[in-house]
Amino acid sequence: MLFHALRTRTTHCMLAILLSCSLNVMASDESKFEATQGVNQVLDGLHQAASQADLEKYLGSFTDTGVFMGTDDWERWTRPTTLDQYVAERFAGGTGWTYQSVERNINFSEEKNIAWFDEITVSKKWGRFRGTGVLINDNGQWKIAHYAMSVLVPNEAWEKVAEINIKTFADRQKNE
Repeated sequence: MLFHALRTRTTHCMLAILLSCSLNVMASDESKFEATQGVNQVLDGLHQAASQADLEKYLGSFTDTGVFMGTDDWERWTRPTTLDQYVAERFAGGTGWTYQSVERNINFSEEKNIAWFDEITVSKKWGRFRGTGVLINDNGQWKIAHYAMSVLVPNEAWEKVAEINIKTFADRQKNE
């Protein structure tokens, strides 16, 4: 009788532990799912705002000190100065730019308050790019702290691109 009671109590304890662990894993998965949705909404919203020349939504996707790294060596746009000014000038005529994300990977800190991502975007006019960056969740709202855009160059085309790149930078130095 005592053995049966101990075995029953042990079984109940084991079940309670397993249930607790399962609930923690489910809560963690749900939290990651929600965080992923939030990050995707911000990044998709950024691209949509750019294509619609929506200044408020575009800049609102960034933290107050966010940085956007363009594809040229001098393109380091910071908030609230150079990024805000550049985007306002570009969007003033109602024209932005259109990049569609076709692939995205997102990772999170253990606390799920920092996310880093990489994505491949496509522009009908300019081709394929890679965007990488960091988002911060501040009081339940994801914001981009850093976004860097780079041109994707197929390895087969690299030699020609490198020649153009080297020549162009050399010409710039001559003109400075």
